[in-house]
Amino acid sequence: MHYLLRPLLCLGLVATLAACATSSPPPVAELAPTGKLRAAINFGNPILALRNADGTPRGVSVDLANELGRRIGVPVELVTFTSAGVSVDAVTKGQVDIGFVAIDPVRGAGMYQTAPYVVIEGAYLVKNASPITRNEDVDKPGVRIVVGNASAYDLYLTRELKNAKLVKAPTSPAVTDVFLAQNVEVAAGVKQQLEADAKRVGGVRLLPGRFMVINQAMGLPKGRDAAARYVESFIEEMKASGFVAEALARHKIEGAAVAGPHR
Repeated sequence: MHYLLRPLLCLGLVATLAACATSSPPPVAELAPTGKLRAAINFGNPILALRNADGTPRGVSVDLANELGRRIGVPVELVTFTSAGVSVDAVTKGQVDIGFVAIDPVRGAGMYQTAPYVVIEGAYLVKNASPITRNEDVDKPGVRIVVGNASAYDLYLTRELKNAKLVKAPTSPAVTDVFLAQNVEVAAGVKQQLEADAKRVGGVRLLPGRFMVINQAMGLPKGRDAAARYVESFIEEMKASGFVAEALARHKIEGAAVAGPHR
């Protein structure tokens, strides 16, 4: 077999297996126990969800929620949040049926997480006059880093930092404003969000590269095993069919890539 054909054949096999899995009757009672699919939409991550001019949500997470609802034959209720932490709490407490979350072992203790469907870069932002020029220079004594409270960056840096200290902003979109207002050394967050903030406020720059990769998944409350299996297969089909890639392109999202097939 020619080596160039192998990735295409593997992708086709993943799509076929996922299609077969999601063609079986969906466990509606577990997926939507109230008769509607309640989906947590987090405006704190602009790669996943944005606001239309009228305030209604749009984005890849909205498209996935609506497609899942269509497939299982129930209406979708979009429950919006402004921060990842509150959105995650809603999933773990069963206040919603699905959410869109960064994969993290702390979060995984309280919910079921699928394989990733989108991969996002986490970046650092500093003032133009800052002596910090590399990601490796951030974790030093005397350096403070602003992160969105309970965000993926907060959880990751809490585990990884040895010397730098964290400053918590109420939400991820508020990170740059807190960074400037409190004269903190570094801001951390979604690369795309920080790039937009840099254009908005001026006098700041992103450090080259990334300090972490965020794997975005769908999350469900624990105890819904049949629903988890169905959604896992659904996510694989959405990646393999091009649905996720088309959604990212339709919403003009840069800085994110479709995750590879789950093995």
